[in-house]
Amino acid sequence: DVQLQASGGGVVQTGGSLRLSCTTSGFNFDDYIIGWFRQAPGKEREGVACISGDDGVKSIARSVEGRYSAASDNAKRTVYLQMNSLKPEDTAVYYCAAVRRNSAVPLAMILLFPTGMNYWGKGTQVTVSS
Repeated sequence: DVQLQASGGGVVQTGGSLRLSCTTSGFNFDDYIIGWFRQAPGKEREGVACISGDDGVKSIARSVEGRYSAASDNAKRTVYLQMNSLKPEDTAVYYCAAVRRNSAVPLAMILLFPTGMNYWGKGTQVTVSS
């Protein structure tokens, strides 16, 4: 069975940092792109970062560019989301998801269409206090 599990959320003060982890199993990691999405109460799900499992190429959403970064450890089948300089508006449930890699689809496009992801994990809550 395909599984994705996000972890590492918590409560942090404005300006603080958190690192989320997404551990995966049940699919060929190199054939997929892992994306990070977030959803705040009353808002649509938003893509923030994604990374290709085969070559580590990544895309970061403009809304978090310069503060968020993504990395992967293929041996551990784990993708990380490093979040720095956190703001209260970053408060949301963060999810990781996987989609089969398609060379015709730019990574940036993946962030725009959460409904295109093949598999989702349960989210982890990130709360940034002011």
